[in-house]
Amino acid sequence: MKQDKEFWLRGEIVDGVIPLLQPVAHALLQAQEEINSLMEHFPDELLWNKPAGCAAPAFHLLHIPGVLDRLLCYAEGKNLTEEQLQYLKQESTPAPVTVTGLLQHFNDQVTITLERLKQFTAPELTAHRGVGRAALPSTVIGLCTHAAEHTMRHTGQLLVTVRIINHKD
Repeated sequence: MKQDKEFWLRGEIVDGVIPLLQPVAHALLQAQEEINSLMEHFPDELLWNKPAGCAAPAFHLLHIPGVLDRLLCYAEGKNLTEEQLQYLKQESTPAPVTVTGLLQHFNDQVTITLERLKQFTAPELTAHRGVGRAALPSTVIGLCTHAAEHTMRHTGQLLVTVRIINHKD
């Protein structure tokens, strides 16, 4: 159920997440709440619709968990696995999916990501991390913040796309 206040304004603390990463946790929980509410009655047969060439709802629901997993992997100082690279390739490939299955996968990944955020300490946040094969420069806090920002960007895109698909004249 959608709340009147956004998650970050509710005064709730995500146990185990350091204060500097609370905004990241709040953004992920806000996205989770909005996406679950938005997709509550969305029909499975419209998941791969691409109105006006926009990315399909299924893409967003596959992409967000994949990005969360990949960005936290980099934040942890690890390289992507072959499984993660395969998942990345399949995010935009239409396949039989259901709203229920996609939401379960998304919700599970939010839970996993929140647990992974708990491992970071304040001194670690400025540690340098390489991103991708080119090892582009970032930091732990940069990667965690981008995970939240990227999630909210796709949440907004999903919201608009679903509203367009559901629009009835």
